[in-house]
Amino acid sequence: MSASTPDPTGRPLADGPHDPEHDPTASYALEPEYVEALTRRILATSGETAEVRSPINGAPLAHIPQSTEDDVVEAFARARRAQEAWARTSLEHRSAIMMRLHDLVLDRQDEILDLIVWESGKARKHAFDEPMHIALTARYYGRTASEHLGTKRKLGVVPGLTRVEVNRVPKGVVGIISPWNYPFTMALCDGLPALLAGNAVVAKPDAQTMLSALLGAQLLEEAGFPKDLWQVVAGPGSRVGTSVIGKADYICFTGSTATGKKVAAGCAERLIGCSLELGGKNPMLVLRDADVERAAEGAVRASFSNAGQLCVSMERLFVADQVYDRFRERFVARTQAMTLGATLDWGNDMGSLISQDQLDTVTRHVEDAVAKGAQVLCGGRARPDLGPFYFEPTILEGVTPDMTCFGEETFGPVISLYRFHDEADAVARANDGEYGLNASIYSRDGARARDLARQVKCGTVNINEAFGATFASIDSPMGGMRESGMGRRQGSEGIHRYTESQSVGQQKLIRFAPMLGMSDEQYAGVMTANLRLMKKLGRA
Repeated sequence: MSASTPDPTGRPLADGPHDPEHDPTASYALEPEYVEALTRRILATSGETAEVRSPINGAPLAHIPQSTEDDVVEAFARARRAQEAWARTSLEHRSAIMMRLHDLVLDRQDEILDLIVWESGKARKHAFDEPMHIALTARYYGRTASEHLGTKRKLGVVPGLTRVEVNRVPKGVVGIISPWNYPFTMALCDGLPALLAGNAVVAKPDAQTMLSALLGAQLLEEAGFPKDLWQVVAGPGSRVGTSVIGKADYICFTGSTATGKKVAAGCAERLIGCSLELGGKNPMLVLRDADVERAAEGAVRASFSNAGQLCVSMERLFVADQVYDRFRERFVARTQAMTLGATLDWGNDMGSLISQDQLDTVTRHVEDAVAKGAQVLCGGRARPDLGPFYFEPTILEGVTPDMTCFGEETFGPVISLYRFHDEADAVARANDGEYGLNASIYSRDGARARDLARQVKCGTVNINEAFGATFASIDSPMGGMRESGMGRRQGSEGIHRYTESQSVGQQKLIRFAPMLGMSDEQYAGVMTANLRLMKKLGRA
């Protein structure tokens, strides 16, 4: 792995000897100049900073400047000025910039991956999902801009005499509050359709992963988006997040259900819209006719990608009696064979948790389950020898409703295994609780699995796949039911949420009032006859 840093752009690592016999993270550090260039993008005048350390080895990464409420005001003022000009640009121009971003992200993926891994501690192969998802998102919206945003003709009330068009008008300035678990893609993916629709963005990324989000902002500008169109602020949610909600024209939030409810309340107070992608306790169903080996492989990815710190990852696994024992054996064997490590290199199947808080939650859930009688099939312990916040991939059996991990989201590398007797019972148990984000069904009968999916109360359901089939298909909406959120990202819903629909009607020759000396009664009679005629002719 090369550690060189081309100037002015490139990988954010200082040169150093690399000894593969020892910790591959020990010889690397982030270039101070690189960090400074990124943090200058934050609008912050408080003079305060917050230290960020890497979950890989606890090494300090950066001191992040903190924004004030006045900085948020200024960010929105700059964004509004930029948005007024941006909204007047053509869709073709915006689309061209989006396609340049696609290429830029792919060209710079080594730099992006280094920074994501340093900040989040995830395995490099899971970090790769992030630039891939942004490239997919940029290309999709770049190529479908006219389809989603072009003026559409609609049926007029009087054929030939009433012309109606619907425009998609930008909301203005969108506030995006993004999480730490996918710091590059979640910082950008919701904002790209907002920009394409003619909006500006004020972004508040999570404090733990600001650098990845700032690199995304830098790439937007390098691709050709106007400088002030994307503003970044930093600081506690209680101060900066609340200020963003108080000034935006629309809010996009990804995070916990508890915080999401507060965001929704703040938006309701101002009568602005919001989209919320929140928590989940996602179920996976392995039916009696499933390919057991394929299901076991999928279950590993479903449970342990990004150490389980993925909104759409699985925490509850329901397996049919007929294949339960064989599946359990293969799932445990595959999990035990995983390559573990918190490093920058390729080759690890699972990386670290991001923080002490996450480690404490995972440890508490597992210890509570074991104390109340659950069996640990594999894993079940922290691994400080691998990293300060490392916890082994863990499979539990015998989890009961009195255990914390039965219904609460763990958001870590822990999954509970359950046996089911019939599919109606499995669906009922999958639908238990208040969440409804993502589900997975494994079966050799695709049509039957798709029919079963309609009974599962989740916003996305993947057949013979963990989450990639829906999440990577940008033309399809992604989001949660029930307490897993409201609104959708991706597809037409993912861009229309940032627009106001505006109907423009033009009337010719006649008016909707008595004409040619008609009385009101005569006018009503003529209109009634016309309504009957339109029905007979099959008009909508």
